Amino acid sequence: MMSTIAQSRHFAYRSLLTLWRQPWWIAVTLVQPIVWLVLFGALFKSVTRIPGFAGDDFIQYIAPGVIVMTSFFSAGWAGMGLLNDIQEGVVARFLVTPATRTAQLLGKMVQGAVSVVVQALIIIVLALLMGASFPGGVPGILVLLVVSVLMATAVASLSFALALASGKEETVIAVMNFFMLPLTFLSTSFQQKQLMPDWMQTVVAFNPLNWAIEAARSATLDVPTDLTAAGGTDWGAVGLRLLWLAVLAVLCLRVTNMAFRAYQRKV
Repeated sequence: MMSTIAQSRHFAYRSLLTLWRQPWWIAVTLVQPIVWLVLFGALFKSVTRIPGFAGDDFIQYIAPGVIVMTSFFSAGWAGMGLLNDIQEGVVARFLVTPATRTAQLLGKMVQGAVSVVVQALIIIVLALLMGASFPGGVPGILVLLVVSVLMATAVASLSFALALASGKEETVIAVMNFFMLPLTFLSTSFQQKQLMPDWMQTVVAFNPLNWAIEAARSATLDVPTDLTAAGGTDWGAVGLRLLWLAVLAVLCLRVTNMAFRAYQRKV
């Protein structure tokens, strides 16, 4: 166990060093969330006038969702970096070392988590500059960061597994696009659940992305959510969503480990 932790630290250092040499990647991945926050926020601000919409500040409403979505989409492309390592022979060289597969995966996950936190903090500052507020304070923001990291871990794990199984960039792009955009719009990212069609409300309840968004929104904002219809924060419900996301992340890591084992048998 201690050996795996030590190895993970070395792989995390390598991955973070790569990120440090390419900081533009964080800037590139921030373009889409800024579009959502600034342009969507301005375009659909009148949504708050719809009868039944709880709250009067659309920017504030979508800010937690945009942060979680940023981690969601960024993690979806994690497999591309792994494919690059595979094509350059880096993964093959690591596989002949005593390092465990788990350590290699955890090292990449640490890099992803750092990226998610940096992106989230930038978007939080931007939302504050646009007039949003986070009544949940520091505890709420910490929950927001944790759910974003858990969501990113689950999605990145599946992206890694897909990359290992297919070995093709086209497959990773096609499959991740097929799932990520529908899951985004089948959540409360931009619209409150009570204003959605009945069938969408049913799907939303089983959408892991929505678990993260509702937990983040309930912890940071004083608005009604699936967790607290009257507003405020139900920390028990938030904790339950965190548990679900943690279990999901562990299961997805397990899938990636299995894919890694199958890849190792082929090389």
